[in-house]
Amino acid sequence: MLIIKSSAFKNHPELIFGFSTKIGLQRDEPFHFNMSLSVDDDKDKVLKNREVFFNALGLKPENVALQKQVHGTNITIVNNGGLYNDSDALITTEKGIGLGASSADCVTIFLFDPVKKVVAAVHSGWRGTAKKILSVTLNKLKDEFNSSPRDLISFIGPSISRKHYEVGAEVAGQFDKKYLLPKEDKFLLDVSAVNYDILLNYGVKKGNIEISQLCSFKEKYLLHSYRRDGKISGRALGVIAMNAS
Repeated sequence: MLIIKSSAFKNHPELIFGFSTKIGLQRDEPFHFNMSLSVDDDKDKVLKNREVFFNALGLKPENVALQKQVHGTNITIVNNGGLYNDSDALITTEKGIGLGASSADCVTIFLFDPVKKVVAAVHSGWRGTAKKILSVTLNKLKDEFNSSPRDLISFIGPSISRKHYEVGAEVAGQFDKKYLLPKEDKFLLDVSAVNYDILLNYGVKKGNIEISQLCSFKEKYLLHSYRRDGKISGRALGVIAMNAS
């Protein structure tokens, strides 16, 4: 099994983090090592995949909070594991509770405040990014947990790069031109860069932000990509937690 880690979090041994890949348990095509029950993969295989992945991180499956992502701005504060409906960001102060964000091209952002001891997992595809789900989450951390942007550490997970993310004028019109490159009658959109700038503009230190350079579309043998594979694409899962010990 291959798990992507974050160098931004490496100096914090109290933190647990991992981002799954297609590689694990020698799973066959087309779904490979898939974390989602919303595709046509075998349910028992998916649950086993999750169990093995969570255990590798030192977490029990029942202590991981997952969300039914709806490309909106709903934020859920959780104290326990389980499935939370209609949510695109999870926050917890509970140690030993993992927060998951699913992706197969979409941007995921993971946040840790080592001072206030709070973590968050954010799912931000182009719709969520246009609606500024990350900004809403940052404000929630500030307003409800007194979290300072100067203390936050963030990892922006693997996602589809601008080179491979072609959108139409209707989508492109929702973003500043600095994130777009014209391509005939279409545009190439850099969703990761939008979220990176949201963090910077909010006051998160540049040195506290890591942005993955892995492109989900390009890394055919490593990462799931809905844009590349369509209905036969599996889903990755990023999980962040504070160690219970």
